[in-house]
Amino acid sequence: MKELYDITFQEEIPKYIQIADYLKKLIDNKKIKDSEKLPTIRELSKNLDVNKVTIVNAYNKLKADGYAYQKVGSGTYAKRKEITSAFNREYSKIFKSIKSEDLERIIDFTGETNSEIYFPMEDFKNVINKVLDRDGANALLIKEPLGYESLRKTINKSFWNNEIDLNNILIVSGAQQGIDIASKAIVNINDNVIVEKPTYGGAISVFKWRRANIFEIELEEDGVNLEAFEEILKKNSISCFYTMSYFHNPTGISYSLEKKMKLLELANKYDFYIIEDDYLSELIYDKKINHEPFKSLDKYERVIYIKSFSKVFLPGIRLGYMITPSSFNESIQSSKINTDIATSSLMQRALELYISEGFWKKHIDYQQRLYEEKYQLMKNLIESELNDKVEYIDPKGGLYFYLKIKNENITSKELFYKLKKKNVYITPGIIFFKDSLSEDYHFRISFSQVSKGKIIEGIELIKEELQ
Repeated sequence: MKELYDITFQEEIPKYIQIADYLKKLIDNKKIKDSEKLPTIRELSKNLDVNKVTIVNAYNKLKADGYAYQKVGSGTYAKRKEITSAFNREYSKIFKSIKSEDLERIIDFTGETNSEIYFPMEDFKNVINKVLDRDGANALLIKEPLGYESLRKTINKSFWNNEIDLNNILIVSGAQQGIDIASKAIVNINDNVIVEKPTYGGAISVFKWRRANIFEIELEEDGVNLEAFEEILKKNSISCFYTMSYFHNPTGISYSLEKKMKLLELANKYDFYIIEDDYLSELIYDKKINHEPFKSLDKYERVIYIKSFSKVFLPGIRLGYMITPSSFNESIQSSKINTDIATSSLMQRALELYISEGFWKKHIDYQQRLYEEKYQLMKNLIESELNDKVEYIDPKGGLYFYLKIKNENITSKELFYKLKKKNVYITPGIIFFKDSLSEDYHFRISFSQVSKGKIIEGIELIKEELQ
């Protein structure tokens, strides 16, 4: 490559810095492609007429700045800083522009959270008043860095049978913050991480921000392909694997017990950690599915468990919790404190009372019944109206379906624009991949924030566009 050697050195700046900066510009301007192998140390030192130590230092600086990574026994490779795709930016902009008064006329199949009509306003209002009467100003003033101790105790008792060391439970402001905190604690620049393909875009963003090397593993009906997973482990040192164990976003699949046990064994054998995002496990509609997260099976202390209360409770309260291995307590707690010092004391106290007095279980049972009805309606409509047009894996729980268009004459992105003109909104599959795809035929439709009538109408409009 001619541009690679077209550099004029300045006297006052060390040559290795000039070489590193010059290579950065070539990578940013796509003169050197992402993942393209850089010249060998010997080749570059010869062509630039500098000693090999200068090139070694230049390459080390590139790696330290997140512009290159090394494959053992293979060489040094370029890594261009990831930029959000044009479609992702436009997609986000479209939803930011939707006003509250528009919601009545649109059919929004993109929702991932609880509908406001399912929120038990009276119960929660009474709980907040009770907290304020009981604790007074302390409910607003006192901040505990690890989270309100009574809430952590109630989480341990209600969801984990008091089997977790209380020091390992940390209250966070939702799952996204939990992923960010875990990433800061265990992922450094140029570390290798594994994610499912496809996966939650928020997790991809966190790992890209950390300048990690992201490996994607294809999903099967009961979890990742284990052979492909172990092949990556054999060739690369992996820091962590991010997974959604139940009703995966966006595919809806849940991991089999066998795959969970095997992945835990691999984590111990190859020395990596599993970041488990236990997303929607409250909403199980098939009684054959048992809730056994990775964390409950973890005898190797390899799982960082994250649970959000926002998805099935109320997004506005922004509460969740993490369970961490003891060895990571200090670094994860420091990451949390450096992020926001403490999470809302009033909301933590209200949530603790809401769980301990039995409202939580009553509310989840109520939601499960309502959502199961909409799940069954959407499933029946997909099978009766879209059967010859799409294929899918039955999630048997959660809040959405992930469909693949059989007719490759229309991509999911094209379908998105066609449906948008009819005030129907879906989530194209390209949102859930590490790299932007020009063609993808998957899309996700959620029933969480639409009425039964709108589900029927929306499926009919999707059918028309897929004719």
